[in-house]
Amino acid sequence: TAIMAAPVRKKNFAVQAKIEPFYTGGKVQLSADGQHLFCTCGSKVQVLDVQTGKVHTSVQQEDDDDLSYFAVSPDDKHLVTAHRSLLLRQWDWTEPRCVRTWRAIHISPVSYMTFDTTSTLLATGGTDSTIKVWDLVQQYCTHNLKGCQGVVSVVAFHPDITRAQVYGAANGYKIHVWDLNTSKCVALLDKHYSTVTSLRFTPDGLTLLSSGRDNIVTMWDVTKFQVFKTIPVFENVESMELLPHQDFPQLCVRKEDGPHFITAGSKGVLKVWSSQKSRCVFSHTRPSSKATENQSKPDQSCLLTQTLLSTQTDTIAAVTYDHNILFYTLQDFRSRKQLVGYNDEVLDIKFLGESDSHIVVATNSEQVRVFNLATMDCQILDGHTDIVLSLSVFKKGQFFASSSKDNTVRLWRFDDSSGKVHCVAIGTGHTHAVSAVTCARLKPVFVASVSVDTTLKLWSVPSQSELTAVNDTPVHLHSTATERAHEKDINSIAVSPNDKLLATGSQDRTIKLWRTHDLHQLGVLRGHKRGIWCVDFSPMDQVVASTSADGTVKIWSLSDFTCLKTFEGHDCSVMKAVFLSRGAQLLTSGSDGLIKLWTIKNNECVQTFDQHEDKIWALVANSVETTVVSGAADSYIIMWKDVTEEEQQEEKTKTEDLILKEQELSNLLHEGRYLKAIGLAITLDQPYRVLTIVTDILKKPEGRLQLEETLKKLREDQVDAVLKFVVRWNTNSRNCHQAQAVLSIVLQHFPPDQLAQFPSIKPAIEGLVPYTERHFQRLNRLLQQAMFVDFTWQQMRTATDQGSTEPDQSSLKEEDVDQGENSNGDLSSTLDHPGIEHNLCEQMDRQRDVESDSLKQAEELVINDSSSEKSSSESSDEDAPVKIVDVTLESGIGTKTKESHRPSAVVETKEDKTSGPEDSSDEDWDAVLAAMRKSDAQKTKGKTSTTKTPKQGQKNKTWPVDTTNYSNKRRKSSSK
Repeated sequence: TAIMAAPVRKKNFAVQAKIEPFYTGGKVQLSADGQHLFCTCGSKVQVLDVQTGKVHTSVQQEDDDDLSYFAVSPDDKHLVTAHRSLLLRQWDWTEPRCVRTWRAIHISPVSYMTFDTTSTLLATGGTDSTIKVWDLVQQYCTHNLKGCQGVVSVVAFHPDITRAQVYGAANGYKIHVWDLNTSKCVALLDKHYSTVTSLRFTPDGLTLLSSGRDNIVTMWDVTKFQVFKTIPVFENVESMELLPHQDFPQLCVRKEDGPHFITAGSKGVLKVWSSQKSRCVFSHTRPSSKATENQSKPDQSCLLTQTLLSTQTDTIAAVTYDHNILFYTLQDFRSRKQLVGYNDEVLDIKFLGESDSHIVVATNSEQVRVFNLATMDCQILDGHTDIVLSLSVFKKGQFFASSSKDNTVRLWRFDDSSGKVHCVAIGTGHTHAVSAVTCARLKPVFVASVSVDTTLKLWSVPSQSELTAVNDTPVHLHSTATERAHEKDINSIAVSPNDKLLATGSQDRTIKLWRTHDLHQLGVLRGHKRGIWCVDFSPMDQVVASTSADGTVKIWSLSDFTCLKTFEGHDCSVMKAVFLSRGAQLLTSGSDGLIKLWTIKNNECVQTFDQHEDKIWALVANSVETTVVSGAADSYIIMWKDVTEEEQQEEKTKTEDLILKEQELSNLLHEGRYLKAIGLAITLDQPYRVLTIVTDILKKPEGRLQLEETLKKLREDQVDAVLKFVVRWNTNSRNCHQAQAVLSIVLQHFPPDQLAQFPSIKPAIEGLVPYTERHFQRLNRLLQQAMFVDFTWQQMRTATDQGSTEPDQSSLKEEDVDQGENSNGDLSSTLDHPGIEHNLCEQMDRQRDVESDSLKQAEELVINDSSSEKSSSESSDEDAPVKIVDVTLESGIGTKTKESHRPSAVVETKEDKTSGPEDSSDEDWDAVLAAMRKSDAQKTKGKTSTTKTPKQGQKNKTWPVDTTNYSNKRRKSSSK
């Protein structure tokens, strides 16, 4: 037996396409070439590509309020939108870009707009009963036309610009005619008894046709402003279009019969009328309008609100009350395309066709919508009389079932070749809304449904040949079994992969299992704390999954009816669950608009997808699990593509490229090609590698110059990246010298104006300043301490070598002390030098060498003196005072000498500076002091000529030294 390959676990899905709302009511207009469709959608104008049905661009400005109207010029160059904030905006819609904005002089929102034939004049009619004419070229208001009563409903320019006339009508039912030369009303056309909805001129400009909601179309002679014909149309006319002056044989239109016009209104019927014969010569009806065509009070959902005519593409389009746009050929009114402007709440979605080429969608409507995923063309299926709640498709995708609030179940046949769908069967019997339906998995032999009436019904399906033979009249489905399944509303039903089991989930918080052929109850699954929204069988394992309003997803065993796993991650109700990867993974959707991907084995949430803004009712995967479709209450339908393998391949490619670049970088470093090495390290985003390169360059004899030359050759984006790296390096004292060296070079060779243009300069400065100040403070303290150590050793060496109390015998000269004090006090000015980092490091190294040499000399002195003067130290008086020279240095004053009789202070200081705990015995120090005393005596005898002789009766004074007080005094002076 062949072993099946292990399924690839899904890790991520990406948005492939969206079916989004593009029309929420209001005006719709076709471009002059018929290729683009302009639709009002809230606060924006959506521009659609008619061929693909996809949104081409959205014309909107941030924080705009809702549109009240818009108009596109006849040359398609100008788009003007009117907003409820009384602002008018002119757009270049191809980019899109707002060209200018001005305030309308109307005191209330604009209700109608139109252009003249030259696209230079714009007329706006407002709810304030006035009409204003704007010159878009000179950008000013040319006329303010008054006289209408109520809200302006329609405005039109006379096609002959030499006549300079504007026609307008409002709720007063009268058509006013203004002469733009005099700004006066020259005529008042009074014939209608209801709101005038359309004004159309014949090509010669001599006849005006007006339609209204008073069921008539009136023809006017505009030369005499008189009525010469009234045509009854027997419905409220919402829109009217004139047919081109040519023959349309299939519409029974002949050119010699005079003008013909098309009306659309409350009956949802497109009708062609002959003005000469005053009768309808052709009528085109939609399936949904048949039942209401002859009613005195037709259903408003069938209302046609607008018609659009495009002679360039020979297309007539009708806009329905429920935001659908239907395209027909102008020659025979054959359906060409259907677009759904607004889906409202999406309740259920299923894939259709053998290759999953279509999706069938149930929305908050009585219509079922079938979308072609390739063209986004939509076929609207009428049949149900109330909202469709659930859908289910048979295995091959040729038949599917739907359930509705009209208490019926319908069976539909899908023709894969033509893409047409027909209703073939109807099942009646439920007493309340049918909330869910499911079809057999193996063969189309039965359909099961559950209802709000708490019952479960099993329906037998006629043979496929019988269903294929059905044309217009659907057959009836017969119920083979009925069972009262739950105590409360039943929300979901599912059938097992082998068609032997049914599972139902209810608001009573239980899941029940049923035997299919006789609806015998097999078990009850209890554990959820709230109602059940969805149940589904695993395609491989004997388990069933359930989602609940308690925010959990549970996996149940079919063998012992126990809960195996519980998934907790959603913060609200879980609406839907779908098994993936042969039952190894689970995809769930919540009422918060989130979709989660779970791995069942370890209860891990692999990924969370956030694209919807409202509860997700619908979630389905295609047969090969490469595409998932979700639908939510936000009216968005989103197609998700499985990108797991693509991301794995991309990650593999990135890893290979990284290895190659790492090898190339190593080769560049080995060859000493630092410029390319730094550029490659920047490309790889490796700050540590760039730091290593900088460190290697600085270690060379001419390293700083070489680093300077290298950094000067980098591009600006590379320098910007290096600055980001410098911020990281500077946070560590180990790397601060390299960071400051690079920063110094950048600041020297790039002017401030150029640095200000770097994208990361602001965060770089914010990160560099505090750490740089800390580093310089640390160096300042270190330099002060180094100066003090140097001074202390010089003093100790002077006392040991000379033992003289004369100021000029000190080895540390006054100018040296002054120089040390200046170094300590003016460190900040010294640090301003560009190469201060390097100089400080060299000075610190020299200081450490001095300290090391000093310690070695002290040790040698102790050993030599102790060995040579051992006998004398033993015979000397241990209590005799010791004369030690203490030199005090002050700015501008000579050295002062003091004699000390406290050897203990000297012993402690000497012990701290030069010796360890092992060699700090009193005998060694006694020997040292004895040697110093002997040496002082000899030097005093030998230098009588240079020593001042005290006066008679005056003693030679010696002062004890206090090294502790002296050290403190020196620290204070250094800190000052």
